[in-house]
Amino acid sequence: MPLSLQHAHPWQLSIDRAKQIQSQLRSLVVTEDRLGTVRTVAGVDVGYDKDTDTSQAAVVVLSFPELELLERQIDRYPNPFPYVPGFLSFREIPPILQALDKLKTLPDLILCDGQGIAHPRRFGLACHLGVLTDIPTIGVAKSRLVGTYDPVPSERGNWVSLYHQGEEIGVVLRTRSNVNPVFVSVGHRISLKGAIDYTLQCTPRYRLPETTRLADKLSREAAV
Repeated sequence: MPLSLQHAHPWQLSIDRAKQIQSQLRSLVVTEDRLGTVRTVAGVDVGYDKDTDTSQAAVVVLSFPELELLERQIDRYPNPFPYVPGFLSFREIPPILQALDKLKTLPDLILCDGQGIAHPRRFGLACHLGVLTDIPTIGVAKSRLVGTYDPVPSERGNWVSLYHQGEEIGVVLRTRSNVNPVFVSVGHRISLKGAIDYTLQCTPRYRLPETTRLADKLSREAAV
């Protein structure tokens, strides 16, 4: 299904211009539930090839709530932007968009291996991808970018708020008992409560959602 972008901008640009774009698009992020019926969920992840300075994006689409694999796509893209924390979306989204464009059917919800509004400028990869595609997105990161939080109870399903500069920007969520938590934040067209609920439903056995786990595995494979 062809991917239609709601907003387009260059990918080869200065950090100052990237900051401007983040600021401009941040106002378009929707932090409430505006999802239809969710029948498919997708995971996206990006791997790097240092030898060729290219990024390889993987997209997997699963049925929901069964979490059975329906489709997978992969694509490469020459890195248009340097590796700079806080600006990874400018490096990772171009190959993600190409991989999404190869799908037969676009997903109802995307779980991103990265931040949503839990970002210094409240515009991480999940927000960026969601605003560009107008697909609901959630940021499910393995580590914290910014913010502080209290200890998380050890049992699965527990969470504590993640705060930055006096604002709740996400939660630290225990997806598996006695295993390190993940950092969940709104991407686009979903509430924080919705983001928590869908993340838990997509994480039946492991620390990471099935979407992210399978996309990560695929992103490491050779492109075909």
